[in-house]
Amino acid sequence: MTDTTDSRQQLPPLGLALLPIVLTLGLLGIQLFYYGDFTPHIPLILGLAITGLLGVMRGQRWMDIREGVFHVIHVSMPSLSVLIVVGMIIGVWVASGTVPTLIYYGLTLLNPQIFLAAAMILCAVVSLSLGTSWGTVGTIGVALMGIGAGFGIPAYWTAGAIVSGAFFGDKVSPLSDTTNLAPAVTGVNIFDHIRNMLPTTVPAMLIALSVYLVAGFSLITPAETSFARIDAITDTLSAQFSLGLVPLIPALVVVVLAIAKRPPLPSLFTGVLLGGIIAIFWQGAGLHDVFSYAQSGYTIETGVADIDSLLNAGGIQSMMWTISLMLIALGFGGALERTGCLEAIINAIISRVTSFSAVQSSAIATAFATNVVAGDPYISIALPGRMYAPLYRGMGYSTLNLSRAVEEGGTLMSPLIPWNAGGAFVITALSLDIMDGNLTNLLYIPLAFACWTAPLIGILYALTGWFSPRATDDERQEWDRQDEDILDLDGHALFDSENAENA
Repeated sequence: MTDTTDSRQQLPPLGLALLPIVLTLGLLGIQLFYYGDFTPHIPLILGLAITGLLGVMRGQRWMDIREGVFHVIHVSMPSLSVLIVVGMIIGVWVASGTVPTLIYYGLTLLNPQIFLAAAMILCAVVSLSLGTSWGTVGTIGVALMGIGAGFGIPAYWTAGAIVSGAFFGDKVSPLSDTTNLAPAVTGVNIFDHIRNMLPTTVPAMLIALSVYLVAGFSLITPAETSFARIDAITDTLSAQFSLGLVPLIPALVVVVLAIAKRPPLPSLFTGVLLGGIIAIFWQGAGLHDVFSYAQSGYTIETGVADIDSLLNAGGIQSMMWTISLMLIALGFGGALERTGCLEAIINAIISRVTSFSAVQSSAIATAFATNVVAGDPYISIALPGRMYAPLYRGMGYSTLNLSRAVEEGGTLMSPLIPWNAGGAFVITALSLDIMDGNLTNLLYIPLAFACWTAPLIGILYALTGWFSPRATDDERQEWDRQDEDILDLDGHALFDSENAENA
């Protein structure tokens, strides 16, 4: 184990710790708003370099900093693996007719006015079953984007409903990695943690559901529904693909495997294999065609622009932009952690809070800010979860409050930050074309109501004292037996790697 004792005993002053973060955010702002170019890779690389230079100037060895960078990347490799498999799923499931069948029946059976609300509920159920928001967005979410386009609903509204539902399910599913990580870091039982999240999650979902219902009836009226457009899409789909129950087998098998509590990564890959088999024997594709769809995505020219824009998607290569961004953002977060910058900033915050309401609000805000800066939902949960725990214990409050806070600022806010792992994946998987400077589709961020209203409700509870449990005698005894392997600030074992496959 690399000795980093000196770097931890001598944290950088607050101003110096903030310097690489401020400079990086400034570079991101110039790239995004001045040049109108949504490619945050280079600003984040420069931020990593600035952070590394800061550490070296303060006497740290570059090899120690590099270890911190690669450790965080290593911890997140299961999530990167999910990205690769989801890219394959999208391409193969289009070729197998799975996505076209879902779009066809969705356009045929769903009422356009309740579509947004139905999309949110469907994604919530699937995500709760799979334990993965990313898997839900990359499978059911892709089909729902096609249905929404057929109804003439703006892509950002559909994306907002998908994200709300998918990340709700991720937050309360016992199969989810973040739902396992938060209670592990804070030392509480996972099912107690899930129950304690319901007071914020349920109202947030009800608020989102109400907004989507109102929006659906406002955006679409029966007189304005373009049935000619819907007919054109459904007729083209039925002409180009053999639809029916057989193409739905891959999706059904994946859901069954999830209900049986099989690991998500093998379950999703099973969906890829089944999709490939059906593409060959049901749709008439060749083996090499399936390989190409999995690698480079599905391509089709039907002469109907709506169909072509919906179905020309997927493949491993479609995820490379996101994967490269994640690698860089994770490296930046690892450098900030190893140089002590994040710890110095959190310590400065902790030293200034004296009441429970301030501690709870600060924990939510810190998890969100870590998401913004480090680009990684794992760090945003693990680091504040470890560092805030003594404050809750000293005040006699259950760390269930803390586990809920870091989930709200970590899991739920991740997809709303475009350069974060969650946000980058959503933008890529749902084909929210913003790379050319057209940032309209980023409106999905404020429209993902369930994600940002839950933290606000959590802050309200902190101010009022509602749903803020005190520590029980059993919990006080458990504090004495905390597993120190869950989060090691030396940069080792951020969390149990066995849970990482639930990404």
